[in-house]
Amino acid sequence: MHIDTSLLQLINAEQAYFYRAIPIKKEGKTIIFVSDTEKPSNLKKELQVIFGTTIEIIKETKENIQKFLSINYRTNTVANTNELYYNDDFLLQIIHQAKEIGSSDIHFEIFEFKARVRFRIDGKLIERFIIPLLEYGKISNRIKILAGADISEKRLPQDGRITLKTTSEDFDIRVSFLPTIYGEKIVLRILNKDTNFINLENLGFTKKELLIYKQSIKKTNGIILLSGPTGSGKTTTLYATLKRLNTKDKNILTIEDPVEYTLEGINQVQLKEGIGLDFASTLRSFLRQDPDIIMVGEIRDVATANMAIKAALTGHLVLSTIHTNSAWATISRLIDMGVPSFLVASTLNISIAQRLVRKLCTNCKIEEKIIVDLFPNNFTLPKDLKTHYKAVGCEKCHHTGYSGRKAIYEIIPIKGELAEKIKHNTFEIDDYIKNNDINTLQKNAIELIQNGTTSIDEVYSLLL
Repeated sequence: MHIDTSLLQLINAEQAYFYRAIPIKKEGKTIIFVSDTEKPSNLKKELQVIFGTTIEIIKETKENIQKFLSINYRTNTVANTNELYYNDDFLLQIIHQAKEIGSSDIHFEIFEFKARVRFRIDGKLIERFIIPLLEYGKISNRIKILAGADISEKRLPQDGRITLKTTSEDFDIRVSFLPTIYGEKIVLRILNKDTNFINLENLGFTKKELLIYKQSIKKTNGIILLSGPTGSGKTTTLYATLKRLNTKDKNILTIEDPVEYTLEGINQVQLKEGIGLDFASTLRSFLRQDPDIIMVGEIRDVATANMAIKAALTGHLVLSTIHTNSAWATISRLIDMGVPSFLVASTLNISIAQRLVRKLCTNCKIEEKIIVDLFPNNFTLPKDLKTHYKAVGCEKCHHTGYSGRKAIYEIIPIKGELAEKIKHNTFEIDDYIKNNDINTLQKNAIELIQNGTTSIDEVYSLLL
C-alpha cells in the first residue's frame, strides 16, 4: 500500500481521486497504474494524452483503491507538483499543503543521489516529495530570501523567520538551516497565530490534575515548571496558562525562542542571543518593567535559573520549561545546576512533566485480550487490566490507526512535607507519591490503555 514517493508525485491528489488511479511502477517509458475503473481502455487513452507516454492499467478492487488513495494522498491539492519544481509557487504549495493537513514541521533534505521533503504529522515524519537535485539549491535560496537569511552563507547554521499572509490565514514559520555533507538541511516549523483552540480544559488534564494546576497558577509568586522532551506540548500548555491569566490588571512579559503564538495584551520578546538578548539578561530587564507574571521559554543554564529564582522571591509568578524526564527529576536538575536546595523548596510551586501521545482512531480500533509479552520485561501488570485496544487503520485515519494527539501529565505540587524533603536533599519520594495519590506518567499511560484512548505501542517508552 505504500508506494515510492517519486511515483506518487507523478499525479496530484485531485487527479488521483478523479481518475481513481495510482501509479505503482515505471518500466522504461511505460507507467503502470492501478485503478478500479469500469472502462480501463478509456482511462488508458486519457492518461496517455496527459503523460505523453505509454500507460498500462491494472484492475484493482474499489476497496483497495480507496485504501491506496487514503494512505498515499492525504489531502486534495490544487496543482500538479511535477510542474511546480521550476517556479516559486512550488515552495508555497508545499507550505500550504503542510498546514492544511496539520503538519507541524517541514523537512527539506539533500543526499548524494536524491533530495526529499518530509512532513511531521501527529509526531511522525511522512515523506511527501522527491526533488530533483538540480532544483534543491533554487528552493534553498528561495527559502533564504523569504526568511531573511544570508544566501551566500552555506557553511554555518542559520535561523530565520517567514510571515505568510493570505486572505484566509496569517501565520509565521521558523526556519533553521543546517550544513550537511551534501548541502543544507532545512526545517520549517509552522507557528500558528490562532490561539482560539488553546484552552487548559482541552489539553489532556484529568479533572483532579486540572483543579490542582488551576490552584497553583492563582498564586501571585513562585515558579511553575514544565518538563519534557522537545515536541511534548510544553509550550502549548504554557500559552493556555497565559491565556487564562491574561487580564487587564496584569502585566505579563515573555521571553521566547521562538514566539510561537501571539497573544493580545501580552508583551512578548523574541530571543536574540547573537546580540546578547538571552534569557538571563532579558529576565534582569523584565524586573525593571513592573511585571506581575513572567514567562521564560526555557531554563537552560544556571544564570537563567538564578534569575527565575530571584524573580519568584521578589513577588512575581514565573512560568518556564526545563528538559527532564519526570516532574521530580526537575528538582534534581535545578540543584545540579547550582541552585541551593532551600531556594528550590521555597520558590517552586509545582513541577509538571508531560508527553504527547497519539489517540487511537475511534472508527477502527479493536479490543483484544492482554498478553504479557506486549509489555516491557519486569513490568507489573495491574490486576484490572484485562484488555487493550489495537491500532488497525481505516480511511478516516488514513490507515495509520491514530487520529489526533493528547497530552498526559505528571503533576507534583511542592508544599509541606515535600518542600522539607527538598531542603534536606532527600530525593526518595515513592512512598510520598503513593500516599498522596499522585498520578505518574506511567500510571496515566495505563489509564489511557484501559479506557481505549491509546495503544500499548504508543506509550511503551513510559512503561519501561
